[in-house]
This record gives sequence, C-alpha cells and structure tokens, in this order.
Amino acid sequence: MTAPIIVLPEDWKKYWEIKKAGFKKLFSVKGKIFREKDGRRTLRFKFSEKYFFGKFHSGVGWKKILKNLLQFRKPPVLSAENEWQAILKLKKLNIDTMNLVGYGKKGWNPAKIESFVITEELQNIISLEDYCKDWRTSPPDKAMKRAIITKIAQIARTIHENGMNHKDLYICHFLLDISQGIDNITPNNIRLFLIDLHRVQIRSKIPFYWRAKDVSAILFSSLDIGLTKGDLFHFAKTYHNTTLENSFSKHRFFWWIVRKRAVNLYKREFKKDPPGDW
Repeated sequence: MTAPIIVLPEDWKKYWEIKKAGFKKLFSVKGKIFREKDGRRTLRFKFSEKYFFGKFHSGVGWKKILKNLLQFRKPPVLSAENEWQAILKLKKLNIDTMNLVGYGKKGWNPAKIESFVITEELQNIISLEDYCKDWRTSPPDKAMKRAIITKIAQIARTIHENGMNHKDLYICHFLLDISQGIDNITPNNIRLFLIDLHRVQIRSKIPFYWRAKDVSAILFSSLDIGLTKGDLFHFAKTYHNTTLENSFSKHRFFWWIVRKRAVNLYKREFKKDPPGDW
C-alpha cells in the first residue's frame, strides 16, 4: 500500500479536514467548471477571498487504459503528478507559469488513483491567441512582434534543452501579462506564462519527434495571424540559438517536418489550405 502524498498549507489541511476526511471534502469544492472528462475535473473556486484553479483526478478507469493499450498508444495521464512536476521544473528554469498551492495523490490502482493540483489564479493576463488574432488585418509594431516571437522560441528551446516537451504547445497556452496595461507592453517588458501542463513529459533528453511536435503546434496555431517568412526565420534561428544559415543547414529535416505537420493539421482542422505561401 502506497502512503498518500499531501502537500498543502496547514490552514488548507485544517479547513478541508484532510486528516479526517482525506480528499473527500476538498474534491467536493464548488466553482466554475472548465473541463470535466476522463475522470478529471478542472474548476475555478474561491477560498479565503482569493480565486484558485483546481484539477481533481478521480481515476481514468480500466476501460480508458485498456483502450489506449489495445490501440498501441501511451497510457492516459493517470494523475495530477505530471502537472505538479512540470510546474516545479519550469520554476527551476525561471520560466513563468502558475503558482502552486498544493498537490496530493493517493491510491495504488492505476485506474483509480485520486490526485489533485491547486494553483493560484493568474490575473491580468490574455492568451497570445487572443492578443494576436487581429495581426493579419492590423499588423503590430515589428519590434513588438519580433520580441514576442523571440520569447516563445526561447521558452521552447529552454524546455526542450532541459528534458521537457509540452505536447500541446499552442499559442493559446502562452498567457501574456497585461498587469501594467495592455497599451503599456513593450518589447522590453514582455512576460509570458506557460500553462496547461497536465500532459508534459519530463526525461533526460527529448526525442526528435516530440520536439518537432511541439514546434509544429506553435506554427499551426500561428498560421492565421499573418506571420511573414522573416518572422519564421527569426523563430528558427532563435530556437536553435544560432544563425539562420546554421539552423536550416544543420536542421533542414526538422524544419521540413515542422512545416509539414503544421500545414497538414491546419488542413485537417479547417478543411482548407492555410493563408499565405506555405
């Protein structure tokens, strides 16, 4: 029998009666539900006059696990441990993400593991998907656009060089800090938070496939915002931390795969070719 893991502030443990009730009372917290699927519930709730996000895993069930195995796919995410470890890792890498409040896990049966991760609500933010949505018709300042591209490429490079891949690295999962006012953001004060970490993989070295998958997700989710080839070349040299010539001469196949995956995903998702020369 595996002993439960509980990492929570003492006042939280006391209020939710963790010692007496285990996870039962905490799992029954009420709030705005953002996602409820495959034994995982994500909601926003209020506690002690502040808002938090909780991801509560009650077990995916053997049906889901066996389905993945029979289809020769990796097992589904079984607990909140992925997100917990990913946040800790990002903090060590000085990449902005959510602020942890607590984590818990109990159970030994992989189909019935109960776990949770709780984070503080990020305030005064906007997703890059929303921030950039009008760029095609109303192009931003070039320096600002290049600064954002640089920041995204640096984050992608940092996590990949340190054994992390996101699996859902779309621009909607980068949140721009607008606490100083959206009109006061400059190329010098850009701050991006990386979120939606429940599928992150952590290992000693990221295989080619998963690096390409992450970068193609960034490209796919940017195909409608009017990026130029110059913008993409800037991303490429920043991601590989080298000159453009070296990035393409040494990693030509990587960029071919990234482009192919992104365009094919766009065609499959929207039933049309992406805008521009691809």
